Amino acid sequence: MSLFKEWKDLIEGQTEKSYPEFWEEYSAAEIKIYSDLLANKDTVVSGSFEELREKYDVRDVMFMGFLDGVNSSLKKDEFDLESITPESKIKLEIDFEKLFYNMLEADADHLFSLDEWNDVLPEDDRRRIYKDYKRSKIVHVEKKPGRNDPCPCGSGKKYKKCCGKNA
Repeated sequence: MSLFKEWKDLIEGQTEKSYPEFWEEYSAAEIKIYSDLLANKDTVVSGSFEELREKYDVRDVMFMGFLDGVNSSLKKDEFDLESITPESKIKLEIDFEKLFYNMLEADADHLFSLDEWNDVLPEDDRRRIYKDYKRSKIVHVEKKPGRNDPCPCGSGKKYKKCCGKNA
């Protein structure tokens, strides 16, 4: 079974009883890894899957979960997660602005509020990214014509006598 399949099975197999324990382990692993990545922002982390997993001292499946999460924040091509094995070479060139945005989108306040972000992105940049994120979540609904408004089809009739007749 692939590591990615194990990760997906672990997520999908959580029950109300097992979820808190799983989440505690996974979020602790994420915090440990991201804290190191942010503290060493100028260093490109690379090595085999197994070497990096040992470096961060986390279980295979938890490191795979981390890769699943960080995959969309990489500067270069994303990994084919299905094909990763313990021997696979991993190179993490992270786009930190994209990572911060993705953390906001994932509602991962335990990650986007890490103190290490202060040395990676200036406060102004984080505020701008946060505003962009909030702006992307606003839904704009077109104004519907009222019954007595002119019909948008251009006939000159009232909406209620034209296109609104069957609405």
